[in-house]
Amino acid sequence: MVTLEQIQKRIAETIRNSGMTQTELAKQLGVKQPTIGQYLSGRAMPALDTLANLCKILDADANYILCQDTEESR
Repeated sequence: MVTLEQIQKRIAETIRNSGMTQTELAKQLGVKQPTIGQYLSGRAMPALDTLANLCKILDADANYILCQDTEESR
């Protein structure tokens, strides 16, 4: 079973590995910079549409973010 904590970790990992600043990412997503900080710390989760846009902007695989890329999660 996939947990919210696992998804939050993958979101944070993807953002950190992107090389984008929180400010750049916030601007492209249409959110405020502190919101990105909340995603990184696990205090907030992006809305579904924001998550889809995050994946598109960062060229990230949604299946990876949602922990659907491993045998354990199937």
